[in-house]
Amino acid sequence: MSAPSMTKFITKRPWLKRWMVPLANWYADAAGYRKLGLRADDLIPEESPTVMAALKRLPPKEAYDRVFRIRRAFQCSLSHQLLPKDQQTKPEDDYLYLTPYIKEIEAESRERGDLEAMVVNKKKNNKS
Repeated sequence: MSAPSMTKFITKRPWLKRWMVPLANWYADAAGYRKLGLRADDLIPEESPTVMAALKRLPPKEAYDRVFRIRRAFQCSLSHQLLPKDQQTKPEDDYLYLTPYIKEIEAESRERGDLEAMVVNKKKNNKS
């Protein structure tokens, strides 16, 4: 489910990080979701069983806030307006709240698949 990430590669190289961080901030700002009050994880589609399970694991307050942000953004979209500057999502408030749950569920799924594919052989007792 998760897309490949170059985060570790970039963060290990300070010169590359200095170059990429402003570019990433510009891209996130240009995407426009913050102007509607959304966070990056609000944009993850809910159709996947993994994401549905992750949404069920969210704390109630975080789940309520997510629904509120999505409904408010939908209303802004219908009225062709952006939120006032004080209500827009600030870069420091745009943290990953759903992605850790998704990664945890994917790891559990991989582990479950490995355990189900495991073959157990009984030792044969040679009593001859």
